[in-house]
Amino acid sequence: MVKTALITGLLSAILAGEYNPKTLSAAKQDSILAVGVQTEEYNRYRLESENEQRIFRHSSTADWYIVDTQKNNKRTALGKDLGQVRDAVMSPNGRYIAFAKDNNLYIHKLDFGTEVAVTKDSDPDIINGIADWLYEEEFGTTALFAWSPDSKQLAFVRLDEHEVPSFSWQNYLGDDQYPQYPTADTLRYPKAGCNNAKASVCVYDVATKAIHTMQVNTEQADVYFPRLHWTPAGELLVLRVNRDQTKMEIFSCNAKSTMAHVIYKEQSDKYFVDYELFDQWQWLSDGRIIALSEKDGWRRAYLLNAQGFEQKVLTPEGIDVTAIYTVEEKSQTLYYQAAPTPATRQLYAVNIKKGTITQLTTEEGTYTARFSKDSKRMIECFHSFTTPNVYTLCTVDGGKCKKVEVLEDNAALKEAWEANHIAEPELIKIPNANGQDLEAMLLRPLTSNPLTPNPLVLMHYSGPSSQRVLNRWRKKFEYALVEAGYAVLIVDTRGGDCKGRAWRNETYMSLGQKEAEDLIAAAKWAAQRDDIDGNRMAILGWSYGGYQTLYTMSTKAHPFKAGVAIAPVTDWKLYDTGYTERYMRRPQVNPRGYREASLLNKAEDLTGDVLIIHGTADDNVHVQHTMQYIDALVRANKQFEMQLYPDDNHHLRKGNNAPHMHQRIINFLNKNL
Repeated sequence: MVKTALITGLLSAILAGEYNPKTLSAAKQDSILAVGVQTEEYNRYRLESENEQRIFRHSSTADWYIVDTQKNNKRTALGKDLGQVRDAVMSPNGRYIAFAKDNNLYIHKLDFGTEVAVTKDSDPDIINGIADWLYEEEFGTTALFAWSPDSKQLAFVRLDEHEVPSFSWQNYLGDDQYPQYPTADTLRYPKAGCNNAKASVCVYDVATKAIHTMQVNTEQADVYFPRLHWTPAGELLVLRVNRDQTKMEIFSCNAKSTMAHVIYKEQSDKYFVDYELFDQWQWLSDGRIIALSEKDGWRRAYLLNAQGFEQKVLTPEGIDVTAIYTVEEKSQTLYYQAAPTPATRQLYAVNIKKGTITQLTTEEGTYTARFSKDSKRMIECFHSFTTPNVYTLCTVDGGKCKKVEVLEDNAALKEAWEANHIAEPELIKIPNANGQDLEAMLLRPLTSNPLTPNPLVLMHYSGPSSQRVLNRWRKKFEYALVEAGYAVLIVDTRGGDCKGRAWRNETYMSLGQKEAEDLIAAAKWAAQRDDIDGNRMAILGWSYGGYQTLYTMSTKAHPFKAGVAIAPVTDWKLYDTGYTERYMRRPQVNPRGYREASLLNKAEDLTGDVLIIHGTADDNVHVQHTMQYIDALVRANKQFEMQLYPDDNHHLRKGNNAPHMHQRIINFLNKNL
């Protein structure tokens, strides 16, 4: 029987995050891995921050301090009279600190305790060295600047937002909680098909204070510069991606002459090109490059010469490489992570000369690693459905790995979790209508009567290149639902990750339809089981998952009695350029794709009970999506339930909103299932 009590006990503990494992901080891991590495003089300084003030998903300002370890850890404020600053980065030689205030870059000179403004733009629509909203959200970065290895030059991206349309939202609460009049926030937000910021790449010379613009966009093309990278030899590499994200070019720049030439290019007529793989590239001391690319259908590691030409393929076809960690040059060994099955992650080593591959880990689950600078020591982290994070210090040598010491095993957490007697997920494969296998996992309440079928909640995200079905330690809302008496089925649809490039691009240019077909197939498969009540099934998703929930419930013959859509996209013309156009191109060139993907055109087809949840200050998926969809539902005479959270963003974590939302969802499911 489904429990109708309020969320208490174990459920509230899950939602409060009390089952999160202890983790080894990056600083502690650095300290452990640095054993035996000579400490250089310039390491006397370190940076600390406090009083962090969040801006958007990744960005924040804070009070930053310089700590002098040779003067009793004396602290000096960074930025002096500037107040809170952001993105402080120390130069490789330890003599300078680059940081940003508002839209300008500054350098603090540790030798003299002075600061100099790198840029002095007073125009709020000119941004120097830091990400605008789009770069931060869709290209995963806040700092668009990078020090040269000799610390003599600082490269940065300059963004001109003058032609980017603005979006505004009202704030209904304030410092005194209930102000008489609302205030408004305004953000430059480029929606699909609209103008992006104009981007250029500059280099600042620390000695001369001169700024030079690199010739990587002389044609003033509509492009992105999501990454800057200095090679160990002091060569500035600029990653350029065209607006449709079907072409990626890497330019080598001469910082003094500003001349640039392409050393590597990938282009596709039928797929998007995954620029993020550039983050995994490694440069050897002789100039050769270890590159990650999916150009032949799978994410594979390649050896390139210094000019960017391919020399050999290092990893096999049929397995996606998911991370490149390090290269131990003496033994010519590359260490990396890959997915031998979509739901697992294992560690491997490959000899660059011989091509021999060694699998370093074997237990079913997820392995990650961090390596010391000399690639001789590794902190291995393992976790799975049944095992919280276990950190182990290892030594590595030429592809051989030896465990030295367990640093943290989270044994007490594992024992506490096992005492709750909650079933762990069962990994399964479900055929879709085309006979293709969908990766899925099923959780069932252990306390339920085996003769009484359980109601089912299908949870999903379904967005391109995403993955929810992973053998990892993750105790989230799905476990609260199980404890409340529901079976939970989690499904990855077509377009998901770690099954090759063709699978990732199954939904390219046509979002929504194939994912809905897969979710319906999975639900109908579940309905045939004796332990699932096929007449009591719901579907739940957030963001893209919220969009896909509503799309699926607007598809004929879907089996869901109810659905929950949190912060849903409802029309892709309302979402940003960087994400939407990566998978749909622009509405000007794909009008049919946008039209068929829009929920505003499907409101009259919606069937089932629906709960829509949104934060009114969502800077990502604007509440405009929900408001326009509500209007379409009303016009179609469709009833629905609605939950708004004033002044909260896409994550809905403000104040008591998260537990309130979780209780609201369970109440809705209890009522309808």
